[in-house]
Order: sequence, then C-alpha cells, then structure tokens
Amino acid sequence: MKRGERIYSYIEEKSEAWPEEMLKGRVGFGAQEIAEALGILRNNVSKELNALQRQGRIVKFSGRPVLYFDRGCLESALGVTLGECQFDDVEAICQSKTPQELENPFARLIGADRSLRRQVEQAKAAILYPPDGLHTLIVGQTGVGKTLFAHMMFEYGKVMHRFAADAPFVTFNCADYYNNPQLLISHIFGYVKGAFTGADQSKAGLVEEADGGVLFLDEIHRLPPEGQEMIVYFMDTGTFNRLGETQRSRRAKVLIIGATTEDPDSALTKTFVRRIPNLMKIPPLAERSTDEKLDIIKLMFQDEAQRVKKPIRVGVETIKALVGSIGSGNAGQLKSNIKLLCAQAFLNGIDSPEGIEVDFKMLPQQIRSGLLTLSANRQALTEVTKALGSDSCIIVPPGPDFLLTDGASGAEFNLYQVVEAKVDLLKGEGISSDLIKQILAADVNVYVRNLYNKKASVNMTTRERLLKIVDASLVDFAEQVALYVQKRMNASYHDRFLYAFSLHLSAFLKRVKSKDAAHKELEGAVPQDSLCLEVATEIGSLIGKHYRLEVPRVEIEYIALLLESSQEDERDDRVVIVVATHGQSTATSMVEVAQRLFGTTDVSVLAVDMPLEVRPQAVLDKMAAMLQSVPCLKGVLILADMGSLCNLGPSLEKRLDVPVRTIDMVSTPLILEAMRKAELAGMDLDGLYDSLASFHGYEARDVTQDEALEKVTDDGRVVVTICSTGKGTALKLKSLIEEILRGAGQPLPVIPVGLVKLEEHLREIAESHRIVAAVGVKKPALRIPFIPLEAIIGGEGENALLELVAGGHDTSHQRQGSRVVQSLCAESLCKFLTYLNPEKVMPLLMEFDERLEAGRREPLPNPLRIRLLVHCGCALERCVVRKPLHYGGSLAELRTEKVEALKAAAEIFSEKLHLTLAADEYYFMAEMI
Repeated sequence: MKRGERIYSYIEEKSEAWPEEMLKGRVGFGAQEIAEALGILRNNVSKELNALQRQGRIVKFSGRPVLYFDRGCLESALGVTLGECQFDDVEAICQSKTPQELENPFARLIGADRSLRRQVEQAKAAILYPPDGLHTLIVGQTGVGKTLFAHMMFEYGKVMHRFAADAPFVTFNCADYYNNPQLLISHIFGYVKGAFTGADQSKAGLVEEADGGVLFLDEIHRLPPEGQEMIVYFMDTGTFNRLGETQRSRRAKVLIIGATTEDPDSALTKTFVRRIPNLMKIPPLAERSTDEKLDIIKLMFQDEAQRVKKPIRVGVETIKALVGSIGSGNAGQLKSNIKLLCAQAFLNGIDSPEGIEVDFKMLPQQIRSGLLTLSANRQALTEVTKALGSDSCIIVPPGPDFLLTDGASGAEFNLYQVVEAKVDLLKGEGISSDLIKQILAADVNVYVRNLYNKKASVNMTTRERLLKIVDASLVDFAEQVALYVQKRMNASYHDRFLYAFSLHLSAFLKRVKSKDAAHKELEGAVPQDSLCLEVATEIGSLIGKHYRLEVPRVEIEYIALLLESSQEDERDDRVVIVVATHGQSTATSMVEVAQRLFGTTDVSVLAVDMPLEVRPQAVLDKMAAMLQSVPCLKGVLILADMGSLCNLGPSLEKRLDVPVRTIDMVSTPLILEAMRKAELAGMDLDGLYDSLASFHGYEARDVTQDEALEKVTDDGRVVVTICSTGKGTALKLKSLIEEILRGAGQPLPVIPVGLVKLEEHLREIAESHRIVAAVGVKKPALRIPFIPLEAIIGGEGENALLELVAGGHDTSHQRQGSRVVQSLCAESLCKFLTYLNPEKVMPLLMEFDERLEAGRREPLPNPLRIRLLVHCGCALERCVVRKPLHYGGSLAELRTEKVEALKAAAEIFSEKLHLTLAADEYYFMAEMI
C-alpha cells in the first residue's frame, strides 16, 4: 500500500471509532501522532496529509497542532455535506451554511450568477409576484434542464413561504397520451363516473392533486387546443370541472409551470401563449461558457463518485472530448454518457481499492470525436486547457470538491516527482540504467518545454506568476541566476528558464529541509563535457553560497537538464513576424490583440510603431536592433500597412544577412493567420509568404465562376467540379484538383458549379472555353469527360484526369493517387496531432507508403492507404509521448510477412526521426492491410 493510502487508512479507522458525543471543538489526529504510529518521517506525513486534504478526503482543523479527521465519517455523524475541508472546530461546520444559502436554492444551480442570471431573476419574480405568483412557460431544447429549473422554482417558493412545507409538486408529461386527447384531459382535470367507456368510478385529476403547490406540465405543446382552453380558463378563474361535469364548480390554487422544446408561437394557441405572463428561455449547453460546461461535468462525475463510493480519476483528454461532444442532447445526453463511462470504468477497476479511472481509450467514437470538434475551436480549446491543466482530475466522494490543476501550488511542478515516478516504473520493467537515463532526459525535456507554455498569460509577467507560488526572495535570486545564464550561454531563454528554475529550486530547498535524497539514476543523463553541465556546476556554487548549503552532484544534473530543456525550444528557430504600422501605438495594439486571441505570447512577433514625425531610417535602425536580439535565421516576414514601411525589406535583409519578405495592408486577421502558420504549421518564409499573399480574412469567401474564368489559360481549357451547391464540397474538391494539376505541371483553372441549373451553367462555360473534364457527384448530360468523386478518392481518377488534361502527352507525376492521399492524410493529421508537425511528418509517411508498396509488391487502395498513414502518423506521436496502443487480438491470425513489411518500411522513421514504433502498432497496421 502506498504511503498516502496507509496514512488515510489510519485516519479513517480512527475516525470511525471516534464517539459521536465527543465530536466537539477540535477533533482528529496530528502529524506527529500518525508519524509515530506508522513509523514514517513527520515531514512526509505532513506532505501526504496536505495532499489528502486537497483531494477532499480528510478535514483539516486549524490550530496547534493541526488535526485531521476523515471527511466521510464527519459528514455522516453531523448530517451535513461539506463544501470545504478546513475549519476552526466542529461548531464552525454546523454554522457553515449561511442564511442566504438556505433561502436560495438557485445558489446550487450552475450558471445562476452567469449565463442563467436573467432566467433566475425571472423565476424568483414569478414565485414572489402577488397574490399567487405568475404562471410560467419554460422553453428550451431537450436536456437543457427545464425540469430541474421548475423544481428549483418550487423549492425557492417553499423557503420564501409562498408554498407550505408539505406542498405538492406534481409532474405530468403531456406526450404520454398525446394521441388520445380525451384521456389526456381526463388525467389533468379528472373525470366522473360514466364520463367515458371504462370510467367505472370518479377520479380526481392532477389539478386537484397539485392544490396548494405546482403542476408541472412537460411537453405542454402536446396538449390539444381544447385542453389548452381549459388550462387558460383555470388560470384565469381558479375553477375547473372534471370530464363529464357541466358546471365549473371545483376550485384549486395551483401554479402552472409548462415546458416545451417547440416554438410557443407555432406549437401553442395564441390565447394560451398570451395568458402565460412569464416566458423563460433556457440556452442550450453548447452556448454556455466553458467554465459552466466544466462545472456541470464535474458535478455529474461527483454524482457517480458518490454512487460507486470510490474516487474517479478522469483524464484531461477525456474531459475535453466530453466538452466537444456536447450537442443537441445537452446536459441530459451528457449525463447519460458520463454514467455509461463510469459504469464501464467501475467494471474495469472493480478490484481496485484506490478508485476507478475513466480513460480516453474507453470512449465510444461519437464522444471521442468531440476532441476534434473542440480542437477546431482554438479559443474554446485554450479556455478548457487553461482550466484543466495537464494532470488527470480526481473526483472524491462524497463532497463536491473537484481537484483541477490550476498552477496555484508549487507542487504542480516537481522535477523530482517526474524523475522518481519514471525511475520506479522503468526499474520495475527491468530496463537498463543507461536506457533509463536517456528516457529520463527526454521526459524532463518535454515536461519543461511544455511547462512555461501552459502557464503563460498575456496578462501577467513571469515574476507575477511566480510570486503566486514561491517567496519573493527566492524569485529575486532566481532572476539573478537567469541573467547569469543568459550572459554565460549567450542564449535568449530568460523567462522559460526562470519559471522552471524557480519552481525546481523551491522543491529542492524543501527536500533539503526534509532530508530527502534524490534518485541518483539521473547521474550521467547529461553529457559530461556539455556546456549545460558546466554552467549547472557554476549555478550549484551560487546556490551553495546564497543558501549556505552543499549542492549534491545529482542536483547539478537536474539543473543541467533544466538548462538543456529550456534552451531546446530556442534552437527550433522560426520565422520572425514584424508588424510595422504608422501611428503612436497601432502596431503594438494589433499585436497585443492578436496574442490575446491566439492565447499565447510564446511566438516570435514584434511590433514596430512609426509616429508620423519619425523618419524611415530611424524605424529601420529600431527594427534591425530588435531583430538582432532574437534568433531569426529562418527569415523575417514584415507585415506593414503602407508607404515607406513596405520598402524596408531589402535594406533589412542586407543588414542582417537573413531573408526578408514584406506583405502590405496588414490587419489583425492577417497577423493571426501568420502567427498560426508560423507557430503551429512551422512554415518556412517562402511558404508563409505565398500562403498569406492570397489571404482575405476569416470570413467565408466563395470563388465565383466569373473570378475563376478570369484565370483561364490562353488556350481556354478549364476543369469543372460539381457538387450540390457549388460551394462547400465543390470548393474543397476544387482545391484538391488544383493541387493535382499543379503537381503535374498543368495549372488549369478549376471552376466549381452546383447541381441547380447545372446544364445551363456548363453551356455558358462551354461557349467560350473548352471543358477538359468534369469531376464530382453527378455526370452532366453534355458530352464532357466525367470522373466520379469516388474515382478521385480511390486514386484511379487522378491518372485519368492527368491524361485528359495532357491530351495524351506524357506527364511527370507521382504514382497513382498519391497527391490525393497526401492531401487527405495531411488534413486529418492536422486535427489529430498535437506535438508533431504534420507538414514535416507527411513526406516521411509518403516515403513509408512507397517502401511498403515496394516491399509487398501489391498496391493498396487509396482509402486503406489513408487509414494506414493516419494511424501511422498518430503512432509516431504516441511514440513521442510514450503512450502506445496495446493490441488485444490474436497474433496467430496475423500474417508474419505483413508485419515484417511494415517494420522494413518503418525504418524511415528510425533513420530520420530516431523513433521506433512499438510492436503493437505494427500488429494494428497489419490487421488493417
């Protein structure tokens, strides 16, 4: 049993034995008592107790000594549900609920003070309006929480004494009997004996049953017009009659709350809608804020944790997929999905005492695709990532705490934990010490490189972020060390190293105090003759002098790894973007807005402002000085507004001896697109310039036939793509055909047309141009060579198109269908890959494809090639992050020659990337082919 679990078991056992009559004042067990009882160092006990308290499993009582008590036992004994886990004494727990919380059930509603604020105010007004409240109609999609909202209105009415404590809340779904209007009305208003066949005795209806309370009519649009009229009469007069009675002599005091998924103006009678004074619309879950979506997901996992009585660990990617999968089913469908996942996880971990885990691999395809949907929305993805951090989330029963990594604690960055956890794991697998050192070096590299990016904020400096975590004196010292490193190594990576070094130094000093020794397996992970190790030794001397302690050799290795990891990203040179505009702060403002929208400051973008009174030469000098302080060997792209700023490129190129390109008419969308392509796509300068030269903003802009016809070649030949609208798919197909033609040296114009008036449009084009081929979903009636869309995807259509375009002449092009395969694979990998650059990986995948075909001497159909290459690209990323798939099929059924052919073809990855795929990845691919 792990140390933390031993400590928790001790507290749980002692808490269960604690007499209830003794639950007064400060209760519980101190760190010293637990340390002596379990034979564990007191410092380690304190560390684990703090971790357990943050997880919400134990309650902390402040004072001297600090005492801890099991949360579940305390809640059970006191009959309360705790929202926090730290109190002064037991009496403070009993007083922890404020009168405001008791009087406002809406305080429990997620979004009550945000997206649902107006609806909550409407609901309160409807309950309190004299004399008997306002009848209400709640409108919203299926699963948005209309029923929950109605229940909260009723609870609010009870605490505000508008309803008696034992007042009824009656629910009826009008859809249950929508095909029998008479039976539906009889359920609501009741009936007398003999009112219809089978009415053997009189029966009260729901209106009488709800007297003094609320009648909630769900799917109220299913109520027939005569039933709506009876409801209207009842709302106006408070009187009604049972079915079969002629006099409306019965009375009841009922607040009607209706709910519908339909538009009230079209689904209900005008009279009925006019008589409902309070109409509330609940927004769909997809339109609510990211924070609210995450809070709802937390609450749903909380419910499941209470049911299974175990902690639930949920992977970050799983939560992202759940957020992205939110659709028309709203919270109702989301809750069903989470229940299903937790049930599966419960079965998988039924023998695990430590809890269950909901992993991304267990998600069904419709939920897994939500990750792609979320990734397509950069702003939403940034918000979710910022809220979740990088660690798994733990939901602990029975309280509401949901522990998310928010960077508020220095423990979130602990290089020792990264190393030690991996060392224990690798040793258990019997891996050699030399290989362990290589793996550790790579792990630390990835960990540190991602650290600063995850914590980056355009609103806070590195120092401000650090001061929220570590002492100011430590930050001061760390800044001195960072400046020393910058001068000593002649490299520009001050902020990243400062952040990582400060947090690591804090962890090191804590370890010195607790006399914990670091793993020595790290020694030798850094080359002994490297500059990083030399500088790390000097930093060790600085630490020793400043804190008057001896820095061990293994700690020097840790610092050297930090130096290497922080420096690594700077070696990955990128195109530097310079935004230059006239005005006092125009460029600065544009860059600031673009960085906020992009969600990071870690991108090479510089702003150069040119006040009108400043000469161009002064601006050139300023621009050159700024670029000399940053690595720009890959080139500089100037985004200028107009005039002299557009002509600085040649002078700058000569002065800096780096390539410079300039684009005029700068705009914020142009800056964003440049940042995106330079940062995410890793484009070189020429590729970046060419792609931005035709950029017209992010608004949809369709290429019209007239625009396309203006680009025809001298001989008048064109290719036509056909789709249902001439937009959407036809434009995508147009781009693919253009790529095929360009690659073959036949850059003919491609014109997208729709099915509406297809023949008419084709005749207009044919009057002045020669249509070489039509590609798409429908064969035209005109005598035009036609290539179906599926033939293009399958590969054979590419050859046919090139033969038609070349007029029988030889064309130099790739083997059949390769351009189509490459284009579609690259598009898919852009969605799936996070760490690898699809543009750089794609050529290697195509080389793998060619080697595989040569080895098997049998071509694969294009759809299978695409599946195989996308899987292979994802396998390379799994190799980088060390999360390979595990093959569960029968190896005996796999053909050995297929596996060997795949391994031979995959040698390209070892040669170029120094990556070796796991054996299981080959098994999956062999099964595909």
